[in-house]
Amino acid sequence: MPWRQNLFPELLRLAWPIGVSMLSYSLMTVVDTLFVGRLGGAALAGVSMGGVAFFTLLCFGFGLLRSVKVVVSQAVGRGETDTTHFLGAGLVVALGLGVVQAALGFPAGAGLAHLAATDASGAAASSYLAVRSLGAPLALAAIALREARYGLGDSQLPMRATIAANLVNVGLDYLFIFPLGMGVAGAAWASVAAVAAEAAWLALAQREHGFGLNRRGLAELAGLWRLGWPLGLQMTLEVSTFAVLTAIFASLGDADVAAHQIAIQVVHLSFLPALALGEAASVLAGQAVGAGQHRLVTGIARRALLAAVIYTGICGVLFAVFATPIAGAFTGEARVIDKAVQILFVAAAFQIFDGANIVARCVLRGTGDVRVPATISVGIAWLCTPPLALALGYGLGMGVLGGWLGLCLEIVVAAVVLWYRLERRHWVVAVRAARRPNGGVALA
Repeated sequence: MPWRQNLFPELLRLAWPIGVSMLSYSLMTVVDTLFVGRLGGAALAGVSMGGVAFFTLLCFGFGLLRSVKVVVSQAVGRGETDTTHFLGAGLVVALGLGVVQAALGFPAGAGLAHLAATDASGAAASSYLAVRSLGAPLALAAIALREARYGLGDSQLPMRATIAANLVNVGLDYLFIFPLGMGVAGAAWASVAAVAAEAAWLALAQREHGFGLNRRGLAELAGLWRLGWPLGLQMTLEVSTFAVLTAIFASLGDADVAAHQIAIQVVHLSFLPALALGEAASVLAGQAVGAGQHRLVTGIARRALLAAVIYTGICGVLFAVFATPIAGAFTGEARVIDKAVQILFVAAAFQIFDGANIVARCVLRGTGDVRVPATISVGIAWLCTPPLALALGYGLGMGVLGGWLGLCLEIVVAAVVLWYRLERRHWVVAVRAARRPNGGVALA
């Protein structure tokens, strides 16, 4: 591993393109919102509902396919020159789950229509979800191809593919929604085309190396599933926790929901770069485990922690000092601003812990230690956030602030517990216990 003596530069080299990719995905959502917003409130509400439903359905596959990065990075650490069989297994899983989601899109869309506040927004949500679901196989295939590239230590190709997808999305959003008059369905088709462009970009680059769609790739299916299903379940349950939290806020009133949305958009500015650092650390940790250099994992984690804490700490100070003007930039309603300022103070308080939590869970995932951390994260999330949102938000009348205090407790406790596991090297026991007899990838 040539980066062994240059951990920090290698970490940053991998992280910044991942961060750009994540910000590009966020920008894609913003662009969709801007275009659809011109169609009216019902269309915007429908696309919001349909988009959340689509992502929720995608979560299990998304989380599961993160295991491709783990197995590829560990194979690179072991010195293997051909890792396409792991990609092949990932593509089979992606296409299989994608077809299932595509089939679920229409009935799920019909059910979603009944949950909307109006018939117009319900029809928009149903249409958007049905069309977006048709692109699920392509979306999951793109994730598999991207994760394989990350495992190889290549984060720049996925970044370029994501930027290309954004450009396609912008152009087709305008063309489909306005000149062609396709409305909400046009926005969905533009997103499908953008994902197809991303998948095509990655596939063309992978073509010369092969896709691993052979017997060797099929032989890796069981191992990939064994490693990936806890990640998929973890992501699904955590997103569900957040959905429950949002539903609780919705029952408290429009001002609480608006303040919550403002805070989420602001916190993304710190969350996404920290997550990029965590994902980069995950790749290096996987390569270190594959090479049998377990002691390197702690060094990787601590350097990623340092970078994440510095960045999130600065963000926390800015959130606290400029809470009022930040909230005022989103709305002029005094009640919403007051509530947003309160929860921005809470967000400022947990920023450093959030960075630590992200790094710990990503590094543990990179080692192949997934089941225990997933159980810890999901358990803490469900024990802290929804109960405190109900107890403090309703019982003590704190509203949205109560829910964010629960979220703060969840993040702090998870960070402490996961870092304890990381520093005490409990992951080493899990990795050794689950290592395949032939010295293959750890499946903890």
